[in-house]
Amino acid sequence: MANQVVTRTYTASIQNQSQVQDDLDALGFAASKLWNVGRWVCDRVWNEIDHIPDHDELTAYLKSHERYSDLHSQSSQRVLQELAEAFTSWYGKRQNGDTRANPPGYRKHGDDHPRSTVTFKDAGFKLDTQYNRVRLSKGENLKDYWSDFALCEYQTRPEVDPSTVESVQQVRAVWTGNEWELHFVCKKEVTVAEAPGDKTVGIDLGINNFAALAYEDEHAELYPLNCLKEDDYYFSKQIAKCDDTTSEPTTRLHHKKSTRRTHYFHTLSKHIVQRCVEEGVGTIAVGDLSGIREDNRSDETKDWGPHGNLDLHSWAFDRFISLLEYKAKAEGVAVERVSERDTSKTCSGCGQERAANRVERGLYVCEGCEAVANADVNGAENIRQKVTPSLAADGGDRSTGWLAQPSTYLFDKETGAFAPQEQVTS
Repeated sequence: MANQVVTRTYTASIQNQSQVQDDLDALGFAASKLWNVGRWVCDRVWNEIDHIPDHDELTAYLKSHERYSDLHSQSSQRVLQELAEAFTSWYGKRQNGDTRANPPGYRKHGDDHPRSTVTFKDAGFKLDTQYNRVRLSKGENLKDYWSDFALCEYQTRPEVDPSTVESVQQVRAVWTGNEWELHFVCKKEVTVAEAPGDKTVGIDLGINNFAALAYEDEHAELYPLNCLKEDDYYFSKQIAKCDDTTSEPTTRLHHKKSTRRTHYFHTLSKHIVQRCVEEGVGTIAVGDLSGIREDNRSDETKDWGPHGNLDLHSWAFDRFISLLEYKAKAEGVAVERVSERDTSKTCSGCGQERAANRVERGLYVCEGCEAVANADVNGAENIRQKVTPSLAADGGDRSTGWLAQPSTYLFDKETGAFAPQEQVTS
């Protein structure tokens, strides 16, 4: 066992909501206004010189602007950094051929501004863990003669104690659509276990089965996206009923949908790591989708259709892999990102590369060795073999029958956990 310092984010409720809401509202509105000013500057610069300003350039342009002084300087810098990151992400998608990607928009509807998240870095907050209070600094323009900060009384979950972490790096004030809450971004020392074994598992991420796992000892698992599809359908219908896209009900629905998706990613990553511990897996090989649209040779499996099936773009997969990495690290399991190139059209049994072998989205039939496999499991096995070559690669005899018979795990909304398909409660 060894100790390691990791980053964790803890959520806390605000106990004196009525006393600080006006101050937090003012800060949230100010963050939206600064975002809009920065968005206008980006548009102007782009139109004049075909250049998107980065974070440092935006800060230089707007440091003397009155909206910049509504927030603490570090909080203003973070707003502009998020804007620059959003533009960079959009521009990268467009360069990779994603014509559906839109540039970041303005945070307003008519004359109304939503409450944006406000980030306070080390000089912008003062934490008192003895009395569970945190002081959040206001910008120069929002200060008055009696108060230059918002004093929030917070409460975390019983198992979370900010006083035990190495350091709280940031505090975020987040509007949930109903009230404000605090997010503490902390450095924490955790105990890292020894590797549970020396086996390898391959993971293929997709949009029908979010994850397909192929284990070294010839068995496989599928994790379908049924629950997220149901959520997407439900929330899309509910949001469509709202008259105003920036109204309180719409904001609450978006937040609830995002929270449920985040819970799904956390639960799935934790479940997969636990399965690795049970199976004696020491290495996870996961397909890296960061360059998915740069590969002009990609076959139809990478064509996600006009709606992207739940709009699960590469950010969702990156987010999941990040969760998987830090949860795996705590259990001594290594995570390796490997290229997905050609893994969907290559037979994991004999190595024949032929796009036509994938006869439909869920079925792979090899013309060479006549192996029949679940297409996602075949991809996962190819990913695994990039880290740990199979016996077949050395002339050994390796069965392929298991590729067509994966176990299926479904997310049970009643228990908030994954279970084999036949055991999920109705």
